[in-house]
Amino acid sequence: MTTQPAGPDGLDYLSFVDYAVARTTRELPSVDPTAMRLVLTLHRVTSSLVYDLESAVHRPHGWSWPGFRVLFVLWLAGPLESKRVAELSGMSRAAVSALVNTLVRDELVSRHQAEHDRRAVQLDLTEAGHKAITGAFQAHNEREQAWTGALSKPEQTILIGLLEKLMHGSDDAEPKKRF
Repeated sequence: MTTQPAGPDGLDYLSFVDYAVARTTRELPSVDPTAMRLVLTLHRVTSSLVYDLESAVHRPHGWSWPGFRVLFVLWLAGPLESKRVAELSGMSRAAVSALVNTLVRDELVSRHQAEHDRRAVQLDLTEAGHKAITGAFQAHNEREQAWTGALSKPEQTILIGLLEKLMHGSDDAEPKKRF
């Protein structure tokens, strides 16, 4: 917990968490400030991390964050039907479909009719797509290391375990998960 700024004028993206928790709990005393702080902080760190990865690595390659996610899934698990790409990337089918048009145009992904079902679309990386994603992933992982370098290896392991517990541990959140 950091020192709370006197008012909204002195806030920045991260200090807003302290301000938001303090203001919310004053107005709504029944709010759990720890849960609120955890979710706000997790969201803001994730957003900052994604922005950094996208601006430092993916945009220079001509991709958005969602474009990278599709290429990443196809690289590691492809070829796949588009609905499986959507599922594994945490995106909607419509978003994947629209994104694949760009990736096909850029000759990074090929799209074919699935053999087992003429209505299904099979996606695969092209040779250029494979070369692009493997090359970009080196830079991506360097940024990952820069972000995680603030934590020791044991702290990283603990945080991974805690995040996995959070991801898998809530029965109340189950119906609202993307996967």
